[in-house]
Amino acid sequence: MPSSWPGLDGAVVLVTGGTRGVGAGIARSFRAAGATVTTCGRTKPTEPAAGGFVACDVREPDQVAALVETVVARHGRLDVLVNNAGGAPPVPAADASPRFHAGVIGLNLLAPLLVAQAVFPVMRGQDGGGVIIMVSSVSGRRPSPGTAAYGAAKAGLESLTASLAVEWAPEVRVNALAVGLVRTEQAHLHYGDEDGLAAVGRTVPLGRLAEPEEVGACAVFLASPLASYVTGATLAVHGGGERPAFLAAANAGSTEGGSVLKRPTQCAENPDSRAAGLGGIRR
Repeated sequence: MPSSWPGLDGAVVLVTGGTRGVGAGIARSFRAAGATVTTCGRTKPTEPAAGGFVACDVREPDQVAALVETVVARHGRLDVLVNNAGGAPPVPAADASPRFHAGVIGLNLLAPLLVAQAVFPVMRGQDGGGVIIMVSSVSGRRPSPGTAAYGAAKAGLESLTASLAVEWAPEVRVNALAVGLVRTEQAHLHYGDEDGLAAVGRTVPLGRLAEPEEVGACAVFLASPLASYVTGATLAVHGGGERPAFLAAANAGSTEGGSVLKRPTQCAENPDSRAAGLGGIRR
């Protein structure tokens, strides 16, 4: 990544949930691009956050208002918001309580709207406007067994992105990232040991999980003037997605030249690797 992207040197950036996982990678990428980054979360990080940290539950309107006021008081403006905070543990839809589902929707859909509403007046009133980036998931674009409410919330987040982009143009650009499998410090909780991570990675066309900074690089691009005519868009950051299961099934037991798409040895997936990727959150 360039040490200073056009227009981002000194930009003031807020990354919700930016102290670990994908959010931490996004924060590091913006700092590498020359931006001043503030992160927030419910729990203060064990190590001091570079650029500053503000404790905030993004589901609470009063705390969100105080968060935005703090960032503006410290830096005089707010150029970029990355709505990254989110996630959900895997639970079968039939077993989850109404309260659980409401909490998942609240964190992954309503909270990003709440934070976006809070930053909009600031961005609209400053020279240069601002940029809002929603961190969505491939779970919102295909079936999400085990995390149904999470997938539904992320689908809604992409719709919200498109709607806000129309309402808030031209002062504020609003885009999203549909993130796939990412190798974070907690990836082993969902995909197992190194062998499990490698097996899951083989289900992705690029052959591996993304690094958090690679997601961050895409966020930096959308925030920069290089994307000045991009709003209302969702950029897929998933390494090519997931190979359709029917390809492996169609080539099972076939001989040389059986598939017009790929040779059987290239297409067939290990059944264990396919199973390892089901039912977990995508970031």
